[in-house]
Amino acid sequence: MLETAIPARLDRLPWSPWHWRVVIALGVSWLLDGLEVTVVGSLGPALERSDTLALTAGEIGWAASAYIGGAVLGALVFGRLADSLGRKRMFLVTLVVYLVATVLTAFSFNMQTFALFRFFTGFGIGGEYAAINSAIDELIPARVRGGVDLAINGTFWVGAAMGAALTIVLLDPQWIGPRHGWRLAFLFGGVLGFAILLVRRHVPESPRWLVRHGRTDEAERVVAQIEQNVARSRGPLPPVSATLAMRALPSPGWLEIARLMATR
Repeated sequence: MLETAIPARLDRLPWSPWHWRVVIALGVSWLLDGLEVTVVGSLGPALERSDTLALTAGEIGWAASAYIGGAVLGALVFGRLADSLGRKRMFLVTLVVYLVATVLTAFSFNMQTFALFRFFTGFGIGGEYAAINSAIDELIPARVRGGVDLAINGTFWVGAAMGAALTIVLLDPQWIGPRHGWRLAFLFGGVLGFAILLVRRHVPESPRWLVRHGRTDEAERVVAQIEQNVARSRGPLPPVSATLAMRALPSPGWLEIARLMATR
């Protein structure tokens, strides 16, 4: 058992540009999901053409199911890994999985490859849900955490609007047309993912996760660096005296998770 002021130090921080960077770097996951879902829905008729993939309506439905199935499995797998290996490692890995899979989708050549790459795209997005929600909840001050979570989850619809606008342009014969436009739509998701990956590298590991895993010295260094970043834009920070008793715990097993889901 140890006494730590790290949670209180994080919660007393005023909102700052550093928090905006965290929100933008991590919150883009829902925007990407909205983009992916809308792009595929808008591309449906184009993917049925003989000069693209010549899919049937049923095959497009199966590809959509593959995406959802991948998202569910990705949330379970990466959620577990984020708890045992760390938030930062997983929110980088899940974005790379998404990036590679959506780019490969642009090079699909039949139903099987299209559905496979859609599955792994969903796998990455599902992992994003688990890793990113955890990281945001542990880095954002408690007094604004609920509003921030609502706003970030709402960006799904921003991504949906982007996807709809993107397909209108790319499928227009006067611009690119369906034959190549559908491939560029998926490549755009990869470009956006790569840009966010560059920003996300600078988001630190969750100090709360570090404390829970007994890495208190590293947690102290991370919090001190966060405080320095915030103080540069918001001035001196008030002192903190409140502490919380915490102890290092192993990651819960699958049976424990299932028990909590069934009872709580």
